[in-house]
Amino acid sequence: MSSLLENLTDVSEIKSFKASQLRQLAQELRDSIVDTVSKNGGHLASSLGVVELSIALHRVFDTPKDKLIWDVGHQASLTAGMALEALNQAGHLKKDLIVILNDNEMSISPNVGALSSFLNKKMTSRGFQHLRREAENILGHVPRFGKELLNLAHRAEESLKGFFTPGMLFEAFGFDYVGPIEGHQLEDLIATLENVSEMKGPILIHLITEKGKGYAPAEKSPSKFHGVGPFDKETGEIHSPKPGPPSYTTVFGETMVELAQEDRRVVAITAAMKAGTGLTPFAEAFPDRFFDVGIAEQHAVTFAAGLACEGLRPVVAIYSSFMQRAYDNVLHDVCLQNLPVSFALDRGGLVGADGPTHHGVFDYSFMRHIPNMTFAVPRDEQMLRRIMRTSLDHDGPFAYRFPRGNGLGLETSGELLPLHVGKGEKLREGKDGVILALGVSVQEALGAAELLAAEGIEMAVIDPVFLKPLDAELILAEAGRTGLVVTVEENQLEGGFGSAVLEGTQKELRAQTGIDSAGIAGRIKAHLRR
Repeated sequence: MSSLLENLTDVSEIKSFKASQLRQLAQELRDSIVDTVSKNGGHLASSLGVVELSIALHRVFDTPKDKLIWDVGHQASLTAGMALEALNQAGHLKKDLIVILNDNEMSISPNVGALSSFLNKKMTSRGFQHLRREAENILGHVPRFGKELLNLAHRAEESLKGFFTPGMLFEAFGFDYVGPIEGHQLEDLIATLENVSEMKGPILIHLITEKGKGYAPAEKSPSKFHGVGPFDKETGEIHSPKPGPPSYTTVFGETMVELAQEDRRVVAITAAMKAGTGLTPFAEAFPDRFFDVGIAEQHAVTFAAGLACEGLRPVVAIYSSFMQRAYDNVLHDVCLQNLPVSFALDRGGLVGADGPTHHGVFDYSFMRHIPNMTFAVPRDEQMLRRIMRTSLDHDGPFAYRFPRGNGLGLETSGELLPLHVGKGEKLREGKDGVILALGVSVQEALGAAELLAAEGIEMAVIDPVFLKPLDAELILAEAGRTGLVVTVEENQLEGGFGSAVLEGTQKELRAQTGIDSAGIAGRIKAHLRR
């Protein structure tokens, strides 16, 4: 059989495909996706779930003239305020807009929350779809009155839709609601889109799809195949990397359980990333003290603030790059109130395979300048555990970031000794200069010092441990002794660790730039002498 996908030169060609050819194209697309991801890794299950939708959209609409905007719609993104704000505005403008809610009933992990339950009422089930088709078939064949009965049933269904489906919610936003529609029946999907394309105003199509559709291992374990490394496409067996030390995420999760056993005030909060942040063991051990708020980072932070007000010690575990969404809440609801909330920023620094949108290289800059914030960065898994202990003892906001990947393989059992806030540690002596490195960069700095020592250059190495407050006494002493200071960090340079080291007080900076009283007077005297 000739490959349709390989011979396809322009997407417009599928407009002339027969139904059998469209189904063949869908299978070829799935095979291609599985083949590619099995070799390179990537996001598999969700991609397999929108194959028919992708084909139908290009079949019905005139792309690229008609604009298609795709969003990574974990939990439809409907648990975040911005999506609801956009629906509200679109409904008000009354423009011709089609929104397709791809409802596969989960994001990375199974969906949570009242809105998720609302979207998954019984009438959205495939069982209901089957029942509706059977009823239409029966009523349509009733002698003499079949057509009238069918019209009556459709009117009844529309009147009940507001009570039994999410249509009521979207129609309140000014959208015409269509659905729920089976998302893998190409002919029905195309017919629906063709009908909707003739309608005016904002329309929302509720599509029911299956994550991992068409690839048995992904259908069975959609979470496992959400984002996956290389695997055997015949068996679905994931190629495991060589055994190594536990990841920082694993150490964090295990230590959370340990700390919660010691302190009943400890609670954990995450935004739809229970497994991703290592909190599955905590959720299993302390289900009443674990909260997954869905993809709603802003709410997670403010919710934590409320718990802290009542005497609890909440730990908010969120990827560094995702914490950017909650900046305003961190500032106003936690830090200005000086509440004891701990922020565990996973995926801090460079992340490699997770891609550029996940690089956690801005948190130093957007967190350290906030009033009352303390920020620590562990150089290894032992230091991570001690920082976690310190954060829970601290009466105020406390952030710490740790990287993606494995630790150094250090021992992670034993007593958790707190740190002295704001105190760094000299790890190596040197007379020619000092390297100030933060987090995982400490190991690289020590390696660099070894290389330089072989050439007769002796560099001291300091781990400040705390980005805020800095150990100014230790840093200034070493800077004055050696005259050379080098900073190393995995963060945007502007506003990061290096900037913090270079900063001085306003008085010092005015003196340095000659705009204090003495500087101004000196400039005037120099001019008069000339």
